[in-house]
Amino acid sequence: MDINDSIESPMMLKVGFNKLLEHYENLAKSDDEFLSAKAKRVLKTAKPYPELRDGFSETQILKDREKEISVILQDSFAPVLTTNEIKTASVPFHDLIFNSSERFKNIIKIAGDGFELNIKNMPDDDRYIIACTIILNFCYGYNLNFKRPFYYEIPDANGILRYYKILYNADFCEIIPTEKAKEITKEDYDELLDNFENVALWKEKFPVESYIFKGFVISNIFDVTEDQSISNIKSSLIGEDKRKEEGFMDSFHEIFRSLLGINDIKVGFSIYNEEDDIFERVYGVGMHSYLLGDSENSKCSDSLCHWSYHRLLKEKKFFSVSDVDRDFDISKGKAPHIANLKNQGVKSAIFAPIANDEGLMGIIEIVSSTPQTLNSINANKLVDVMPFIVSAVERSKNDEENLIEAIIQKECTSIHPSVHWRFAKEAKEFIKDEMEGREASFKKIAFNNIYPLYGQIDIKGSSEARNKATRQDLTLQLKAIKNVLVKASEIETLPIYEQFIYQIDTYQKGLNENFQVDSEQQISNFFKDDIEPLLKHLYVVDVLKEEIQTYYDSIDDKVNVLYKHRKDYDDTIAKINVEMASLLDKKQVEAQQMYPHYFERFKTDGVEHNMYIGESITKEDSFNRIYLYNLRLWQLQVMCEMENAYYLMQSDFPVALDVASMILVFNQPLSISFRMDEKQFDVDGTYNARYEIVKKRVDKAYIKGTKERVTQKGKISIVYSQKQDELEYLSYIKFLQSKHYLDTDIEIVELQDLQAVTGLKAIRVSVLYHKNEDDKAFYTYDDLMKEIKS
Repeated sequence: MDINDSIESPMMLKVGFNKLLEHYENLAKSDDEFLSAKAKRVLKTAKPYPELRDGFSETQILKDREKEISVILQDSFAPVLTTNEIKTASVPFHDLIFNSSERFKNIIKIAGDGFELNIKNMPDDDRYIIACTIILNFCYGYNLNFKRPFYYEIPDANGILRYYKILYNADFCEIIPTEKAKEITKEDYDELLDNFENVALWKEKFPVESYIFKGFVISNIFDVTEDQSISNIKSSLIGEDKRKEEGFMDSFHEIFRSLLGINDIKVGFSIYNEEDDIFERVYGVGMHSYLLGDSENSKCSDSLCHWSYHRLLKEKKFFSVSDVDRDFDISKGKAPHIANLKNQGVKSAIFAPIANDEGLMGIIEIVSSTPQTLNSINANKLVDVMPFIVSAVERSKNDEENLIEAIIQKECTSIHPSVHWRFAKEAKEFIKDEMEGREASFKKIAFNNIYPLYGQIDIKGSSEARNKATRQDLTLQLKAIKNVLVKASEIETLPIYEQFIYQIDTYQKGLNENFQVDSEQQISNFFKDDIEPLLKHLYVVDVLKEEIQTYYDSIDDKVNVLYKHRKDYDDTIAKINVEMASLLDKKQVEAQQMYPHYFERFKTDGVEHNMYIGESITKEDSFNRIYLYNLRLWQLQVMCEMENAYYLMQSDFPVALDVASMILVFNQPLSISFRMDEKQFDVDGTYNARYEIVKKRVDKAYIKGTKERVTQKGKISIVYSQKQDELEYLSYIKFLQSKHYLDTDIEIVELQDLQAVTGLKAIRVSVLYHKNEDDKAFYTYDDLMKEIKS
């Protein structure tokens, strides 16, 4: 029998090993004696049979030369990997396989006698055309990217369909034109590029068997069942038409069976009606709800027990029932969802919420008639598919406007309202491209010729405060350990106790005199490696048990260290950030009403904010620099108000910390663009990058010729570089002085040069404070501190 029988191709197929044998000829000359000897043995095996090098198409030769072919391919099919790798040797576009790994043979054997191996996604018409594209690449040098993934679908021992991706290695192939081959001109190539589906045209340019394929391909095959199942779920859920088809649920069951590797499962759905707090049946061909059973709808509290209700509706997390009968007995039939499952003959189940940020939309129910088949472990596989199910439900509930929002959220995360229009425009283009069959991509979002404003209210001495809190906590923990060790040494005199007490004293001294960056880590390692094992040993001593328990009671369970002063510090930072950010957000609402602009803020050790204003953001022919001046004045005023608000609430914080405020003035307009990878706006261009450099470094800058930082508690520092900025802000300060926001102690200072940035100056002026919200008097920072402490 000839392998070319019953197939139509531009290539006459011949199995041959010439390319591989040429490779062994090179290896035979190797300095490596082992490689050389092995190559010579292969060449010796092939030499008596020239057809192995020249190529052949008779299948009988494959049988007659099976032993020799096995020797030639031994390196390609390493015996040590044969039970692990899924690998075959064959010719392209043909089901003939003449060598394979043991694992591949086992997979085919398990599939059964009636199974026929076929490439799943290779239409017959495409085989001819793809063979032609290979010839164009191989013989004419055209770089046509015709590659696409090919798959086998093979059932396993349980009848579950598994997916295997095929990767071809075509290094050992030759393609040779025959007399029938037509010369392909550039005009022919150009015509073919636009006529992929015109089989008749391809056959005209590449007549049947006008080229000889000589060689073989190695197929490396990988089990991608889970990935393909996820992809299939995604494909099944795209478009409402598919979901209305009769076989939709049957195929959906099959996909989930492949994903979970379980044959005995079914899938159901129920909709959550938030307004009435009820579950409702999903209407559609083959749709069923195992949570509702025969009911059309049911109150959520009547369908679930208290725990499962909270899990699904409040926490929005999935849960499993691995053994329905067991749980029915434990709950004495009082858990409604368990009772309902038992009545339907279900033995194990998984319930997963279909939820987005707005809340629960429905429940996906996976059930089995076998106990423990579904459980909390394999339930985790749903994590990868839930996003697609959520998206499908959202699409069925939302119109185009919501779809635009979904695209924006997917591509760009949360977007400030001032620039939302620009993202919506690109989202519409994205949808338009998808609908018209073009490759959709979210284009670059950029705004040119806009003015930046930057401000921060920074916590002064945060590092020192953190270090102080750390020293206090470590001191307390060391003291507590020392107490235990002293008592232990009174009961039993051991040198190791003395050594540990000495170590503790050394650490105590270090904390008091020279706290280093790694001190915290060293002492933590001492507690973990030396003290913890010792305390476990000493805990059995009755006299020490109470002392040791007192120590353990002082340790925070989450961080596993004594976390008192550091918690106070961390809570203070968190509260400062929340309060300051909340105040700034409220003030921003007012500012947007004056004139729309971009705004973003960040919580660090304090709160920073960026603002950008300009024509390209507002998309209206209305921008005037007066709006920029207005926003600058607003910013300065709000910074004063934030300073006041902070010191009014300072006494409520666990740790008393000071803050310092700074505004950076940048006179020239710049360009910003949205960084898709970082999900935020950033400046464009080398010149504009100078602005970002100054932003990151200026609050740590010193006044020229001194070691005094430009930012100081009780003062607002306005950093700038142009004389016109100085005059502008002095006018704002004068106005705010008349409103009793600022004091009269204006100073203008020069800053030491920053890296790549020179010529910066700063205006510093003290803020005036109120003692409380009803107080009409004005205080300097020092006056306020005296009032607070009196």
